[in-house]
Amino acid sequence: MKHALIVHANVITQEKVLLNHCIEIKDGKISVVFPCECLQTLGKDVEIWDARGAYAAPGLIDLHIHGFAGFGPELASQEALLNMSLELAKHGVSAFCPTLYCGKPADMLHIVQSTVGAFGQEKGARLLGYHLEGPFISPKKPGVMKPQDISPIDMPVLEKLWQAAQGHIAVMTAAPELPGIEKLAAFCQEKNILLQAGHTNATYEEFLHGAQLGIKHTTHLFNAMSPFNHRAPGAAGAVLMHPEVSAEIIADGVHVHPDVVNFLGRVKPVQNIVLVTDALLPTQQAQGPFLANGEEVVFEGGVWKRAADRVIAGSALTMLKGVQNLVQFGFPLSRAVACASTNPARLLGLANKGAIAPGMDADITVFTPQFTPVRTFLAGQNI
Repeated sequence: MKHALIVHANVITQEKVLLNHCIEIKDGKISVVFPCECLQTLGKDVEIWDARGAYAAPGLIDLHIHGFAGFGPELASQEALLNMSLELAKHGVSAFCPTLYCGKPADMLHIVQSTVGAFGQEKGARLLGYHLEGPFISPKKPGVMKPQDISPIDMPVLEKLWQAAQGHIAVMTAAPELPGIEKLAAFCQEKNILLQAGHTNATYEEFLHGAQLGIKHTTHLFNAMSPFNHRAPGAAGAVLMHPEVSAEIIADGVHVHPDVVNFLGRVKPVQNIVLVTDALLPTQQAQGPFLANGEEVVFEGGVWKRAADRVIAGSALTMLKGVQNLVQFGFPLSRAVACASTNPARLLGLANKGAIAPGMDADITVFTPQFTPVRTFLAGQNI
């Protein structure tokens, strides 16, 4: 689709919604956005698609997702990542970071070696790079991670993973209180890996030390981290009190109470709130068995729970549902969309993504007022 026009769309920008606008696409880029009343006669080579009053938003970007529709990196195959890419695109996602669970170094290495060939081959949502959720996390805040897989910081292990990934590591979660965090932070800065604090039992002071090293983003805020207390602010308190620290939020209404999400939107600059799903492999999977990280899970109370003990194992959220939830929790629509597109794009330095504006990549998600996905455009191509 070298030259195309989306007409009669309600275009969501960072500040407002532009009613009944047109988006012109040329060579995979947005060339102009203008009111449809200004539309003039077009040449025969222009492909026109009528949004019929649906919303048009920048493509949604998920920086923390373990799997979707029965596919994910834990299956250790290129096909699994490519299918995950296709299925996510059907739900409005234009780019994502396939997220590896904390695992033994040999197991994580095997997954990377078995899947890295998928990068650059995807036909759906773009693979931005792996998110390594471990193994350098706190054994005191494992969440659903397996305690036997958690390890101290080991730089040779990370170097092997980096080499196996052929540079395709975009994000890493680690506990900033661990010995050796200085070397880890320096390595990640050198390799342009976003190092974020998560699965951490850090004191307030330890967290701020990590922030001084450049660890200024947080994995699933409030979950698997030292809580806020008036005498010991912990990791959660540090995030709340320091506006420059950004944070992931799982907006399913279960991982974090809706009123707490609303509170976060009032105390944290909106550009530093990043919506993620942290979704598990069986999310949107039609039939069981439902497995995640090698364990059976059941959908109960709006989340996936480990069948063995009913401990919350992860989210069943989609990005579009997360945007809808943010709106229901009190975020204006434009800000909710920014949390799902503009903000993660900025965080990873994706200068041409995250906005519907001239010169940006034509990654566009179209959805109804009921937040039902209608169509996804990737680099101007109708998926």
